[in-house]
Amino acid sequence: MKIFANFINSLIVAGWVSAVAVFSIQNIQTVSLKFLVWQSIQFPIGVLLAFCAGVGFIGGSFLPLLWQRR
Repeated sequence: MKIFANFINSLIVAGWVSAVAVFSIQNIQTVSLKFLVWQSIQFPIGVLLAFCAGVGFIGGSFLPLLWQRR
């Protein structure tokens, strides 16, 4: 059962990576992030989306470790 769960997780991650790749190829325009008074440099949407997805995947992989300690 653990092998099947790992396989499903791998399929989900592969689907997200494929979706980010297709989206970033189709949208080349640049955006800048604004938060209160700070503004970032111009980034392509795909780079920003890939960075956010990567941070989310890494953060999500550490969540079970935090829940295990309790």
